Parts: sequence; C-alpha cells; structure tokens
Amino acid sequence: MAEQLGTLEELPQDYREAMTAAGVAPLWPMMRNVLPHGAPNPVTRPGHWSFPALRPLLLRAGELTPVEKAERRVLVLSDPGRGPGAMQATASIYLGMQLLLPGETAPAHVHTPSAVRIIVEGKGGYTVVDGEKLPMEEGDLVLTPGGEWHDHGHEGEEPVIWLDALDLPLFVYLEGSYAKEGPLQAQRNRPDASQVEYLSSGLAPARRHNVTPRRYPMMRYPWVRTEAALREVVKYGDAGMAELDYINPETGADVLPTMGFTAMMLTAGQKAAPPLRSCSSAFHVIRGTGRTIINGQAVEWGPKDTFTAPVFAEITHHADDADAFLVRIHDRPLQEKLGYYEERQR
Repeated sequence: MAEQLGTLEELPQDYREAMTAAGVAPLWPMMRNVLPHGAPNPVTRPGHWSFPALRPLLLRAGELTPVEKAERRVLVLSDPGRGPGAMQATASIYLGMQLLLPGETAPAHVHTPSAVRIIVEGKGGYTVVDGEKLPMEEGDLVLTPGGEWHDHGHEGEEPVIWLDALDLPLFVYLEGSYAKEGPLQAQRNRPDASQVEYLSSGLAPARRHNVTPRRYPMMRYPWVRTEAALREVVKYGDAGMAELDYINPETGADVLPTMGFTAMMLTAGQKAAPPLRSCSSAFHVIRGTGRTIINGQAVEWGPKDTFTAPVFAEITHHADDADAFLVRIHDRPLQEKLGYYEERQR
C-alpha cells in the first residue's frame, strides 16, 4: 500500500498551483512522513554534553555578561538533530546549564512552562518558590512549576551551577509560552517542606477536613536521601540498576504534569538494558563514570555530564569500576496523559 502512494510531482502543474492559491495541500504525498509505519522517525539524535567542556564556557559567560543583563545566565544544550541554537534537547525537553555567582540575584519571574533544577556544583545557592526558600545542594532536584513565582540567590563563596530542565518546547509549539516579571519574594521564616512536613517517606501532614494540600506540596528533593534510598533498593533488586521515581508526596503522581524524573543507580561493573520506551530521555550524571550505547552510538560519560536519547532508542548502560548515579528526565507523564506511552521488550 505504501508503495502506491502518489507523489506531488505526479499531479498536474495547474492543479498544484490551484491548491496553493486555495491554501490547501494533498495529504497522500506526505502520509508516510507524518504517520510512518511501526514506530516514529525522530528528528532527535543522541547528544552528549561534557561538563569539563561546558564549565569554562559558563565561567567565561559570568565574566562577560552580568546577571542583570542576562536575567538568567544559561548555555542551551541543543539537540544535534536540530542543530546549534535549537531550544530543544529532545522534541519536548529543553535543557540549559545555568550559572549564578556569589552575591548575585536572579530576578523573580513566573512563566507558563515548568522547570526543574538539578544542582551540579557549588554551595550557598538557593531558589525561592512561592515564598519558600529552597537550599541548592549538589544533586538536589528543585521544582519551579509553571505558574509559580521564583527567584534565585547566592549566599556562598563559589560559583553555583545547575541544570535546567523545562517543558518549554511544548509551550512554544502550543504558542502558550510567556513570562511575567516581579519583585523579589518575601521569604518565609522556616525550612522548606522537605525538611519539615515531608522529612520521612510514607508520612505526610494529617489530613484536615475540607483542606486540600497544595498542588506542589514539596519543591525540593534532597540528593542525600535519594542516594540512600537507591543504595537500599539495589541490594534487593535486579543486578545492575535500581530506579526510583520522584513523586508528589501527597498524590503519588509525577512531580510535574508533563515531565518525569527518575533517579538511577548503576552498580560497579554491571550492564543494564532497559526496554525500548516511547518517551524521549535526558540523563544527567550525578556521580561516576561509564558508557552508554544509544542506537549503536557510544557515549563515554563522567561526573556532571548530560546526554540524551530519542524515542524508542535501544539503550545499554555500563558503569565502570565504581557505582554511578544519574537522574533520567523524560516525557512519560505527558505521553501517559495523551494515552500512548509504550514500552517494548528487546
């Protein structure tokens, strides 16, 4: 059937010109481009961003551009399939590496896309979300959901760097991406919810009659607790890899509507071959070294590196001679809401 589809060139020139004048086009010559058989044909290509290569560029950006002129001092990680300058690391995920220097403040704003910060380096940085001050320690995952006011500050003595992950491409595609600016927020005089209400897994504040928990009750997920949990899970799970999803502690749902985050531990010297997933993924290395084969392409990664994989990619991870820890960023929540998320065994 596919071989019988007609081409645009087979149509008479006068008919093609008439369609153009009417603002229409024939579907059949484009059918297999938009509906390929069996599996998607992604534009996204595996990408790899070495932190040792990015770090000096970020620090130079700090010398060249004050934060007042940048608002957010970020280097965008562009998908190789879309080329330099692309505001996408995969079809639905934007990634950027952000720098804040001691004493700097990134002004408050609110925007329609949601963002997550994975802290890469430095101490003393913090994010304020809806008045809640969130410390930024290495490996922490910090939420700034769409529609929530947030600003960043730095009380330390060394540069702070974090990885931004946003669902920005989705909002750009829907023509719904915009931001508003505002004054710095007044900070509440108390620790963030991860240190008070949600300090222990499985426990949440007692339910009060007719009181609904906040949509995003916990904005910070400390890495120290995540790593401890991974180490326990890997003792009793399948050899090679342990995974834990970041979830809303009140509902059990993913932390954001369109993006999911999964903490991973690869045990020393072991291989792990996850199923083929319909979601695209980005991997950020918290600690360790190893090698990942993505559709036959080898990525040699080290601490603080970031790499990506397109939909239905065949992936094999291999940790070197020490345990490795990563965070996988993916669009499974979006696909599940659209009703088409899929996994295929290899």
